[in-house]
Amino acid sequence: MAADTPSLFAPAVREYVEDYLVEDEVLSLARQRGGQLGCSPIAATGGAALSFLAAALQAKAVVEVGTGTGTSGIWLLRGMVADGVLTSIDIQPEHQRAARQAFAAAGFPSGRTRLIHGEALDVLPRLTDGGYDLVFVDGSKAEYPKYLEEGIRLLRPGGVIVFDNALWSGRVADPTEQDTATTALREVARLAREDERLVPVLLPVGDGLLAAAKR
Repeated sequence: MAADTPSLFAPAVREYVEDYLVEDEVLSLARQRGGQLGCSPIAATGGAALSFLAAALQAKAVVEVGTGTGTSGIWLLRGMVADGVLTSIDIQPEHQRAARQAFAAAGFPSGRTRLIHGEALDVLPRLTDGGYDLVFVDGSKAEYPKYLEEGIRLLRPGGVIVFDNALWSGRVADPTEQDTATTALREVARLAREDERLVPVLLPVGDGLLAAAKR
């Protein structure tokens, strides 16, 4: 890289990237509702990456850990094939009620989504092995390593698992940060990198996306 090449993290470059795809009113309202309910929805750049991946995979079946208020779900659904179904898991019924409203406002019929209330590590083992094109994880950070193994089982060959908050506001790069969430994020990145079943990449969009394709 040339010495005068702007850093990807330079404010002007980051702003340019973030402004490339602007969220519409439906997404903005879902994000606002998330803030009211204490959710931290995926950044718009991360959401755009999800939509891109879903489209590239021609995803028909997607699993989401962490429904939130529907922001990431809308991005996923917009990239999926027209009859694709999003299965989304969340422990908070109020979040899923808000997500249902957001999906309806975005024009998706109820048959396009399957919202499951419960703990993800209780629900995921009941889902079909190899039955999904894409798995997106934005749940408990401490459980990310366990979600990875479940996600690999759920994916078809060529499918992709994606973890949000992989950079954790920069804390994963700071060796002095040793809290449970940060340690788990480092661990899932290591596991994905060392697993011969996977082809991983760490994407510096939003708060970081760790993505891995299943061979």
